[in-house]
Amino acid sequence: MNIYCKNRSVWHPRAGRFLIALLASAILTACHTPVRHNANEPVRLSGEAQGTYYSILYYDSLQRNLQPQIDSLLDDFDLTASLWVDSSLLRRLNANLTDTLNPLLADLLQQSLYINRYTDGAFDCRIGRLVQAWGFSFRQREELDGSTLDSLLHAARATVAVDTVDGALLLRKENAATELDFNAIAQGYASDLLAQYLESQGISSYIVNIGGEVISHGAKPDGRPWVAGIEQPSEDRYSSPIVHTRIALHDQSVVTSGSYRKYYEKDGARYSHTIDPATGRPVGHTLLSTSVVEKECWLADAMATAYMVMGLEKGKAFISAHPNGPGTQAVFFIYDSCGTLATYATPGFERMIIKK
Repeated sequence: MNIYCKNRSVWHPRAGRFLIALLASAILTACHTPVRHNANEPVRLSGEAQGTYYSILYYDSLQRNLQPQIDSLLDDFDLTASLWVDSSLLRRLNANLTDTLNPLLADLLQQSLYINRYTDGAFDCRIGRLVQAWGFSFRQREELDGSTLDSLLHAARATVAVDTVDGALLLRKENAATELDFNAIAQGYASDLLAQYLESQGISSYIVNIGGEVISHGAKPDGRPWVAGIEQPSEDRYSSPIVHTRIALHDQSVVTSGSYRKYYEKDGARYSHTIDPATGRPVGHTLLSTSVVEKECWLADAMATAYMVMGLEKGKAFISAHPNGPGTQAVFFIYDSCGTLATYATPGFERMIIKK
């Protein structure tokens, strides 16, 4: 079973329809799996979540169909962290209707702040209003002048933190205008939650894919590893996906972030959905996509986004400066000076590639 990784799309109920073709070879055959009696046969589940499709394959000696429980977990996650659910906790926090966090959202924020520090600000969950203003969220695109952009940047640089008061988890915002956006980490985090649930049920051989955020554990009954396919960046959002490289996963996650499917064009310029927290503007470098392999899916998700902000040269320099830190197993796709697709893979990623 090969899972094809896509670049991240904006998280909302209508986004990700183009994934039908991308995931055609990976979507698992039925939402309600019939009972089987051969423990070597996988259970296959699929459905919709977070504005995209998910697919799960696992080996279970009891051949249980865990679809209802998985859908419930994903629904609960949306009620906490989705910007596309009007009544979600995140929407209410951003609107200053409450300052009380639940443990899940507190952990999302703390992990995001950790990656923000680790990447020297390349990853930042405080850019919610900037993402919205550029038209990559649930609000319409705005016409931004210098004064408005400066105001949004000021809010995106204000301190946020988790406080504990009398056992309650509280969000502390230095600036009331600061809005959080976990789109760059949420699907990976949700994939981790599903993996943890499967393991709590005694399932140790599985692969989970939420919109291209993939996590695997164990191996197939015959001992073969799970395999993920890394998509070759396309010329535009409508191009059919092509698998460039296949890698073997050993209790690992892989996430791809890219600029070649989620963008818009205006006055002859293409605007990427990746916003640089330093400038408040869409990134303008030549990096097309980055795939990162890590043990935890949320971490691969966050680091792939950080590298899309940095660009190839800064990303390579960052990896050289942090040889033992997260994000060292990665591949970068760019167009070189001749307009030819080129790749740079770190040594750790190279070792994972399945040779043809």
